[in-house]
Amino acid sequence: MGIQIPRGTQDILPGEVEKWQYIEKTARDICQKYQYKEIRTPIFEQTELFQRSVGDSTDIVQKEMYTFTDRGGRSLTLRPEGTAAVVRSYAENKMYGQTIQPVKLYYIGPMFRYERPQAGRYRQFVQFGIEAIGSDDPAIDAEVISLAMEFYRNLGLRELRLVINSLGDRSSRSALREALVAHFQPNIGEFCEDCQQRLKTNPLRILDCKKDRGHKLMQTAPSILDYLNEASSEYFEKVKKLLKGMGIDFVVDPNLVRGLDYYNHTAFEIMSEAEGFGAITTLCGGGRYDGLVEEVGGPDKPGIGFALSVERLLSALDAEGVALPQEESIDYFIIALGEEAEEYAVPLLQQLRRAGFSAEKDYMGRKLKAQFKAAERLHAKYAVIIGEDELKEGKALLKHLETGEQTSVELENMVEQLKSGI
Repeated sequence: MGIQIPRGTQDILPGEVEKWQYIEKTARDICQKYQYKEIRTPIFEQTELFQRSVGDSTDIVQKEMYTFTDRGGRSLTLRPEGTAAVVRSYAENKMYGQTIQPVKLYYIGPMFRYERPQAGRYRQFVQFGIEAIGSDDPAIDAEVISLAMEFYRNLGLRELRLVINSLGDRSSRSALREALVAHFQPNIGEFCEDCQQRLKTNPLRILDCKKDRGHKLMQTAPSILDYLNEASSEYFEKVKKLLKGMGIDFVVDPNLVRGLDYYNHTAFEIMSEAEGFGAITTLCGGGRYDGLVEEVGGPDKPGIGFALSVERLLSALDAEGVALPQEESIDYFIIALGEEAEEYAVPLLQQLRRAGFSAEKDYMGRKLKAQFKAAERLHAKYAVIIGEDELKEGKALLKHLETGEQTSVELENMVEQLKSGI
């Protein structure tokens, strides 16, 4: 058996990669409209970055990171998510000193988590995410959410459900933490080992447990909304009011805590409600992370963002039967007959490409009929036919492959004629 692709990864082949290109173009276009600028960070970072930002108590840090020691003895980790690296770059490059604030950034790139591969989930996966750093205005929360929803709508998804929550500020979460410990402590032995550990490290994470989500204590657990102080409650109300004003429907879920420790105040998820999409319905998740910039060594600056998986997006598109437009045609296919015509076709092909046309020729020594079939398979608009007679006459035969209409063009200035629309 030959060498095979690593488990949890995939080859994206021609015919499929065009869908990815269309999604990436859509993401870049909407970010341009919202004035988010692209940032590219390293694929690996110091392990400490994710331990401090994502959180030691999270499944990502405890179980899923690809961590290695380099030749210099440094512990490095393939990035499992995008926010930590962007925030690190924001602090390290002193973007907080830029004239235009908040700093609005987006990224598209591979992330790595050692998870059990399943439909729509891979160990190497691609995330599109945005970060808005420097503002604590509820309007930027609404903007971030609206961008995510607009992105999905632009791609044709309709069966979407937006779920939001507030995790409050530090004092609100501290009050909830005490209530959660009191609630779960007497029966914590009935929960999984992870939850037993979380009770000591981060009780809010118990609410995010997939194994014990059906436990009766989950249904009666204290709600963060009952422990929001006045400032946090007012903030959340403003976010909801702004979303309503933008015509964005949402559902409030007090058990939505997200899987990363750096979240506070606004948290949200966008889910697919398409029939047959699968048990795991989350497409996108995000929220506010005030304090994270300071945690990685920068000044105390607020921030909010989201990340979504392109793989999950493709699955949702399939579930809703949405076909993405793909550019499959070329302008010209040169059909050369005979050795002299073959030699002439090579520089002509280059001239066409330099003139801005998409063009191709046969490289397999096929006969006339087979070359026409090759042109049809490539969805060529025109065939440029050159044989011995055409070379003697200094002309080429131009055939419109859809209508069958044919015309002659001078070889000497053919490219100029084609550019003028002949």
